Amino acid sequence: MIRTLCTLLAFVAVAYVGLCVALFLFQGSLIYFPQPRAVTTPQSTMLLPVGDAELVVTVRPRAGPKAIVYFGGNAEDVSRSLASFDMAFPEHALFLLHYRGYGGSTGTPTEQANHRDAAALFEKVREQHSDVAIVGRSLGSGVAVRLASRQAASRLILITPYDSVEDIASSEFPYVPVRWLLREKYKSGSYAPDVTAPTTIIAAQNDEVIPRASTDKLFARFQKGVASMKVIPETGHNTISASREYLPAFRAGL
Repeated sequence: MIRTLCTLLAFVAVAYVGLCVALFLFQGSLIYFPQPRAVTTPQSTMLLPVGDAELVVTVRPRAGPKAIVYFGGNAEDVSRSLASFDMAFPEHALFLLHYRGYGGSTGTPTEQANHRDAAALFEKVREQHSDVAIVGRSLGSGVAVRLASRQAASRLILITPYDSVEDIASSEFPYVPVRWLLREKYKSGSYAPDVTAPTTIIAAQNDEVIPRASTDKLFARFQKGVASMKVIPETGHNTISASREYLPAFRAGL
């Protein structure tokens, strides 16, 4: 009996360690889901070399001071938003970043690479446009918050954002030492107090991916008067952009 129990405990211990090792080694494949690019015309494509990678940026050029820099979700082909953004924001130049490994961009996506690439794109856009709004959706909200905390953006818009990927993962895997294993932490809340640009948070009423408590926690971290929040009724994490209220709420933040 004791021998059987010891064998069982040993098996459980090995399985637990194996799970932890797998989560550590393969966390990138659990976070990033690279998508091909649907819109591939030369006039809608800009190439941006950053270090050892060449990034693809889906663009709609427009002369004038106003521009939007957009960072999408972890399984989003941002080029699919070009047509709707083109109609909704006719006065803005549009720059939609394809993360490394997405849409023809070379390299492998990581949190640190995404932050570096976002900064490079913002600096490139600022060379031609003085009024640049930063927009981030889902995973991209973490990229957007950090960028806005360090650059002089005119506006910040966050769609279905979170306070911390680390906290969400910890709640999903309560029996795993996620805080020790996770490299991709995206701790948006730690950067929010440093954001001075007027900020609009757009949340889905029935978000099944980002807990509402995480969004509310992020909202509370901004300095008083900096951020406002709009909740789109009867929408989920992936359906919010189909709502008639989505683009008007987006536009109101600009």
